[in-house]
Amino acid sequence: MAISELQIALIGAGAVAVGMVWGYNVWQDRKHRKAAERIFQGGQGDALLGGQPGAMPAGLPADDVVRREPGERQEPGFAEEASEAGEAFDSAAVTEHALVAPEPEPQPVLPIECADSVADCLLHLTAAVAVPAPAVWAMQNAWAGELSKPLHWLVKNEADGNWRPVDAHDSGRYREWVAALQLADRRGPVSDGEVARFFEGVQQVARQAAAELELPSRSATVLRADRLDQFCAGVDIQFVLHVVEALGGVFQGTKLRGVAEAAGLALEADGVFRARDETGGEMFTVANLGAERLDAESIKSLATHGLTLSLDVPRVTDGVAAFDRMLATARQLAATLGGELVDAQRVPLSVAMIDAIRARTAELQQAMRDGGIAPGGIRALRLFS
Repeated sequence: MAISELQIALIGAGAVAVGMVWGYNVWQDRKHRKAAERIFQGGQGDALLGGQPGAMPAGLPADDVVRREPGERQEPGFAEEASEAGEAFDSAAVTEHALVAPEPEPQPVLPIECADSVADCLLHLTAAVAVPAPAVWAMQNAWAGELSKPLHWLVKNEADGNWRPVDAHDSGRYREWVAALQLADRRGPVSDGEVARFFEGVQQVARQAAAELELPSRSATVLRADRLDQFCAGVDIQFVLHVVEALGGVFQGTKLRGVAEAAGLALEADGVFRARDETGGEMFTVANLGAERLDAESIKSLATHGLTLSLDVPRVTDGVAAFDRMLATARQLAATLGGELVDAQRVPLSVAMIDAIRARTAELQQAMRDGGIAPGGIRALRLFS
């Protein structure tokens, strides 16, 4: 009888322990989910400059806008592609809540170009004994290649307390590490499977290094990624203008290069002319309307029917200033080359259309600022890449 009572007591104690563990996990999951909701509160809006959901601003045709859907890969493109993507995305209501919420506790100061509390999922490892960097790199090589988003490893220098990224060539030893996985880019958000692989891989590194690791809720991390991608998709728009030969003829490449360089543009390695601001940031590009790239050799014999000027709104620091300079350059190219400034349907740009583009650019960039993403800043350049 004594043995039976002992067994009953052990079974009861085990049931209580399982219940406590289950309850603790539920509490943790809810805690992280609520934290994520505070960071990415709000949804996609449907108000477009006072119009109906999905409508374009007055005077601005959809053909002159390049945008992307949430989760859709977006390569830099031209206005003709916009008809496949649909009309310009409306994100007016997105500005109601910021993406960046106040942190309850001081966080380590990490270099934002590779570890950002908004753009990345950050996992912090602390080991009792310094861990050699080559060993960590070898362990992460087994799974890092399965991730579609950038992954960075950072270490803390105990001498000065500063954090810096490490790579395969680092030979130091460090106690504190951060693994940073970017949550979204123009290809869409990180997937649930990738988050699971990331968590599993960092756990393996922590076990091998005998390091402490606290994992956030996986579901909350995936939710963060999805909401971040939705926000970014709502402001991810490019505006384009076209300069075409007025009488249906062609522009000569040698003359084009002279005019573009006189306007302050430089022909770069990717085959486009690019205007940059005083800090070196991109303002807009000028590309061949046809398929042929504009490189130093081919431009000597190039004969093209038109040019495309493109403004990538999220990646420009001052969108209105960039648009005004792009417009001035387009007019200068048209006047000097004997061309005409038109939209994708070969319709001359009206004053109303120009005003609508300028207003929409300012609106989108303000939405980004309200969401904690400075247009043209490091965070924006990472997310809109």
